Amino acid sequence: MNFNVPIADLLTIMLGAARTGAFMALAPPFNSRLIPVQVKALLSVGLTLPLFPYLRGTMPSLETSDIIFSAALQIFIGGALGFLVLMLFSALQAAGDMLDLFGGFTLATAYDPMSFNQSSVFGRFYNLVAVTILFATQGHLLILRGFLQSFRTMPLNVTFSLETFSRLLLKGIAELFLSALQIAGPLIAVLFLTDVAFGLLNRVAPALNAFQLGFPAKIFLLLILSGLALTALPQVVESVVDKAVNAVIQITGG
Repeated sequence: MNFNVPIADLLTIMLGAARTGAFMALAPPFNSRLIPVQVKALLSVGLTLPLFPYLRGTMPSLETSDIIFSAALQIFIGGALGFLVLMLFSALQAAGDMLDLFGGFTLATAYDPMSFNQSSVFGRFYNLVAVTILFATQGHLLILRGFLQSFRTMPLNVTFSLETFSRLLLKGIAELFLSALQIAGPLIAVLFLTDVAFGLLNRVAPALNAFQLGFPAKIFLLLILSGLALTALPQVVESVVDKAVNAVIQITGG
């Protein structure tokens, strides 16, 4: 059985899949190395096919130079949208890294085979819990829906607004630090007060070597407090998903 597909339609689908693939390569939870590259490539084509009616006729030109430029533009657009989502979700990782720093878990930093870099204990734990909550609440579908809206509001022949992207990038960086402080701030304050208490104890009874006793005490306290803080993590993930979807919609003009 032979299928005759016009070359323009085939190129349109491939360009749309290039944008989707670049987005999935950066945006969580699709950027996980646990998902094979072949699966991501098939998902990129499969997610683009239903939106083909919105992309038909939006090819700028069939010239080789125009196709190469359009492919690079679609990869940049998908990567930019995925990076915005990644930056917002990085607040959870940053909060875990701060807890490791103040709680003493940085001494146990080990090689992370999933991200191929040095990862902290609580940073990785918060990241895994956030991804689990994201799938459990179907937040990943909202992120995908927000991204796929870009094909309606920003077809293949529409230019990308660098001004809007720069503004949202700066806002996203500010949101990253603010969210990380809001998540880890209360626990860091308790750990700081613990250090102050052990410092006063060391002045009263130097023979006890309070600072040496403080390391296991801080780790035990951090484990208890982080367990209590996990109850608020679903609301944090929901807020991050809303911000990510709104950022994607704003940059695409939806």
